[in-house]
Amino acid sequence: MKAITILSASLLTAAAVITPAMAHHRHEQSITVSQGWARATAAGQTTGGGFLTITNTSAQPDRLVDVSSTLATNTQVHSMTMDNGIMRMRAVVGGLVIPAHGTLELKPGGYHIMLIGLKHPLRVGERVKLALRFAQAGEVTANLVVEPAGASGPEAHPTMPDMNMTGMDMRHGG
Repeated sequence: MKAITILSASLLTAAAVITPAMAHHRHEQSITVSQGWARATAAGQTTGGGFLTITNTSAQPDRLVDVSSTLATNTQVHSMTMDNGIMRMRAVVGGLVIPAHGTLELKPGGYHIMLIGLKHPLRVGERVKLALRFAQAGEVTANLVVEPAGASGPEAHPTMPDMNMTGMDMRHGG
């Protein structure tokens, strides 16, 4: 009987150690990033903007707390507001909440990613790798596909990962 009690205690201890790690792994799968894109920048331009959609399938909200890219010396999440006809962009303090079973869209005219201190101009077709850090889900990597400077959204189909768009004519028309 004593051996069963010791075995039971050992199994409970192992379960207490394994369960949080497994729960954290399940939560990581609850965040997906899609439709990542950025606008091409001009020669000498040292800042660029990035846009994407974050989906949280978890029953718990999560928070985007940090973003980084090796292509820029500083990467921040910004908000954009209009104040008496003046556009104001500010770094978001404290992160952005992605609601439970919800989606957060970072887009022109709203929340977006600022790539500050670009190491080279963003070129059409290039992919900008990002590391997004979430309070619960941990780190999630994503790519921004660089679209033409005047783009208003991603031209590439969002379900075609890592497709090399360089050299493809993406103009629409007859």
